Amino acid sequence: MLTSIHHYFRLRTLMKHLRLFSTLLFSACLLQTCLHAQNANDPELLRLGNGIAAIAEGQIITVEELRRELEPIIPRLRVESKNSQEFSKRIDELSKEVLQNMIDHIIIVKAAEEKGLLLPPSYIDQEYDEVIDRDFDGDRGRFLEYLRARGETPRDYRRSIYKRVVVDVMRKETRRSQSEISPERIEEFYVKNKLRFYQEEALHLRQIILTPMADEGLVPLRQTAKKVIYELDSGANFGDVARKYSQDEMSRNGGDWGWIERKDIRKELSDVAFGLKPGAYSQPMELGGTIFILYAEDKREEMIQPVTQVRDIIENVLVGEIARETQEKWLQDLRNEAYVRYFM
Repeated sequence: MLTSIHHYFRLRTLMKHLRLFSTLLFSACLLQTCLHAQNANDPELLRLGNGIAAIAEGQIITVEELRRELEPIIPRLRVESKNSQEFSKRIDELSKEVLQNMIDHIIIVKAAEEKGLLLPPSYIDQEYDEVIDRDFDGDRGRFLEYLRARGETPRDYRRSIYKRVVVDVMRKETRRSQSEISPERIEEFYVKNKLRFYQEEALHLRQIILTPMADEGLVPLRQTAKKVIYELDSGANFGDVARKYSQDEMSRNGGDWGWIERKDIRKELSDVAFGLKPGAYSQPMELGGTIFILYAEDKREEMIQPVTQVRDIIENVLVGEIARETQEKWLQDLRNEAYVRYFM
């Protein structure tokens, strides 16, 4: 257990995405103090009413606590919503999600305490000090002012840190390791999802593009094109010749356009390009007053990629799926065993 806790704190920066609402509050802390009174009177927040939002395992979640979690998100929702009806709908949906998240935190912390999970106080102290340094530039006065605006005490805040860390540790412990992905499961996924690994015919294309200067016409370009073909026929490297003669933005890269599919360029060009064998170049082609000379660096045939090429991709997908399934089942089991009563 202590190993999991130490591992968590070593990877703490990678877990910040789990701190959805706390992060939003931190990033908005300076603005929050100024706008608290204004947001408290927001019609959509007032519409939530007063009193109790829910009771989870004997712990009351007030509507005011729910409001505080929603406040930083209201301005963004106003901007993103197309009209007042959509805004109200999104507020209702978000209120339910946030409330459920608050309930889940209570349930998970209770399960952790029943399991005997212990967090050394030094971990909480370290996290507490880091918040002040990171989000308030080390100014404890500003931090305390922020807490007063939210109606919290330093003790309340330490408790919230404790809960957040416990929840993160408990969630991590429900994940399965990648080693549990059997070859049979990978093969089964591959067979059922072969179309996901369909690979279009593709070509690694290089081009030399010659365009006329002012009103000089095609005659000078044709002469340049002959020089290009002569140098290529003499064994010159296509990339070097492209740097020397090509007049497009890719010339500095030796005319390298990377991997393309047929649909990526004009049909007149793709028909010629995809007809080339790897290492071959085309004769000059005139299209719309521009001359193109194409080179097939490499080709990739249309195919379903074999399982040997996509094994790592499948493994990563399955690890993610198993982690989600495991956590969802674990959390649903906790919810089923918990006493929760909703009042809104």
